[in-house]
Amino acid sequence: MSVITRDDAWRLLNEYNKEPFHIKHAVTVEGVMRYFAVVLGYEDEIDFWGIVGLLHDLDFEQFPQEHCIKEQQIMREHGIDERIIRAAASHGYQITVDIEPEHPMEKVLYAVDELTGLIGAVAIMRPSKSVSDLELKSVKKKYKNAKFAAGCSREVIERGAEMLGWSLDELISRTILAMRTVDLE
Repeated sequence: MSVITRDDAWRLLNEYNKEPFHIKHAVTVEGVMRYFAVVLGYEDEIDFWGIVGLLHDLDFEQFPQEHCIKEQQIMREHGIDERIIRAAASHGYQITVDIEPEHPMEKVLYAVDELTGLIGAVAIMRPSKSVSDLELKSVKKKYKNAKFAAGCSREVIERGAEMLGWSLDELISRTILAMRTVDLE
């Protein structure tokens, strides 16, 4: 088993994902994971964290009913390191798999996966269409409306904050800052 390069991970992602929304989400989560690797003192593992973020939804577009299950098979077929496979699959904990997030990186992925979608939905409603001027209060206002970005599980986001030992406000604020570092061009 070897750690996959970013270029190989990108090719694999694009082999299983064609929708621009899914590609953008993968790149967003990759960037957020890289940000948190540095902030949380894992800078020497920044590429590992990023690749886990990039590949975390590898199977979702083609195999939504087997999400976090099928991706493990796909990754093993490509000889990807078991640490990446476990970490990526752990974000489906109590949803599709029983792989509990243990490492701080896994907990971050679990917490930010749904949250980046919600924050992104709030951002595109703003005149700037950007997270660059987005504030916590704007996200919290939309967060309270269960019909807004209804596909983003508030329960998972809250469980993720709890896993990290952070308040919901802290998780949202930190994720907004992380998303500001992501270049989607």
